[in-house]
Amino acid sequence: MLRDSTGKSGGFGGCLLKREMAEEAILGFLQNHEEIADSGEFAAAHGIDHSEVVNVVKSLHGFRYVDAQDIKRETWVLTEEGKTYADAGSPEVQLFLAVPPEGISREELQKRLDPSVFKIGCAQAGKNKWVEMGKQISRKVQHVDDKVKYMLTQIKDGQGIDADSIKALKARKLITPQTWKGYVVKRGPSYAPKRKKAATDLTRENLQRGDWKDLEFKEYNFSAKGPPAEGGHVHPLLKVRQQLKNIFLYMGFEEMPTNNFVESSFWNFDALFQPQQHPARDSHDTFFLKAPSTTRELPEDYVERVRRVHEVGGYQSRGYGYEWKRDEANKNLLRTHTTAVSTRMLYLLAQKKPFEPKKYFSIDRVFRNEAVDRTHLAEFHQIEGLVCDRGLTLGDLIGVLHDFFSRIGMSKLRFKPAYNPYTEPSMEIFSYHEGLGKWVEIGNSGMFRPEMLLPMGLPEDVRVIAWGLSLERPTMILYGIDNIRDLFGHKVDLGLIKRNPICRLGIN
Repeated sequence: MLRDSTGKSGGFGGCLLKREMAEEAILGFLQNHEEIADSGEFAAAHGIDHSEVVNVVKSLHGFRYVDAQDIKRETWVLTEEGKTYADAGSPEVQLFLAVPPEGISREELQKRLDPSVFKIGCAQAGKNKWVEMGKQISRKVQHVDDKVKYMLTQIKDGQGIDADSIKALKARKLITPQTWKGYVVKRGPSYAPKRKKAATDLTRENLQRGDWKDLEFKEYNFSAKGPPAEGGHVHPLLKVRQQLKNIFLYMGFEEMPTNNFVESSFWNFDALFQPQQHPARDSHDTFFLKAPSTTRELPEDYVERVRRVHEVGGYQSRGYGYEWKRDEANKNLLRTHTTAVSTRMLYLLAQKKPFEPKKYFSIDRVFRNEAVDRTHLAEFHQIEGLVCDRGLTLGDLIGVLHDFFSRIGMSKLRFKPAYNPYTEPSMEIFSYHEGLGKWVEIGNSGMFRPEMLLPMGLPEDVRVIAWGLSLERPTMILYGIDNIRDLFGHKVDLGLIKRNPICRLGIN
């Protein structure tokens, strides 16, 4: 029994033995066969861990005993939530089975189920038209099949399912992709049934025994370079960010302080005349804080004016006509846009007398509870610019946009009417992409509504024009990156950070 220094079996000696066994199996197999078609199947057939096979293949390939060709297979595996539903059943079926034939009150049903199962089950069972939702919940059908559990079990057992099912499970975050890597292995130019260990030194013992004549020495690599000197490297996002910052400063803009990632719902939503029933304020779209869950510092007179314009209107607006709740406004969250910073700055500007025109900009991180894919992340960077002055018009906004985007190489612009709760009019911004040969959306813009500006205390003739876009999209275009996860996050290749060229935005 091999034991390490602590007395436990295994250790370095055990690893070495496993490696020798794997090497012997590979070289011995290739002596009588043309190739190993799949290193994974080979490892399973010979009872060897696949990671050992991979390590041995890499080593043998380095000494040209074998030639190896990569194999990659995309598979789907269950998330922790998916594993739970594969065992216990989907939330919608759990909810359906908890509803007796005669029906049940919503409160009683909620007591029978886990809160997350109840919430998801209500949404999915209602969507499938299995139950009648209301104060009293009753069945609309007598029997249902748990297709979600069946599909999850199929994936768990290594069986395939159709593309639509994959898409549905992925959207619910019940499965996640996993890449398996292996090799096709063939005999190399230096193949031998047993590896002959190359000597690295000529020793006294070799000379005394005379076996130096039969030794095979490892060749010296006189062209080998020493380890490169390591130094700091600037991330592509920071390079593009600095260039954009320089453009804003050249245009006479001031940078806003954006060091508060945590913001209150009041500054993030309510002060922007965004109603409390808006879908963006749901936990499915926003990260709310558990501790501290609420803010204690809000300007009370301003809060009262915001409440009034939401409930009954004012400033030639009818408002939204609902009961505005202070508890909702007090909730803390990770800011969903840097417009929350703009709101604070405009409020502070309104308190200064007399009024002074300003041009502000910000470039910083925002957070949204979104499904992560090749074009979306739960955190990203937003670029925002605004101009606050008397008598501004939509023509001024279009002129500033042409000036700004021309400085980053986008001279062909088009604008399309859009809707935002806090701007009117609003416009989506499109630029012609020469490489793609089509018009591509690059940002959003608009004029802040009077219901947002006048409660702050700004003069009635003051207008604010604003626009925003992400930092990641222009960076991906500049550096030829088609998956946002290769640019930002834990999967970034550090080699990209070291090799990327300087950013030349706005040079011309």
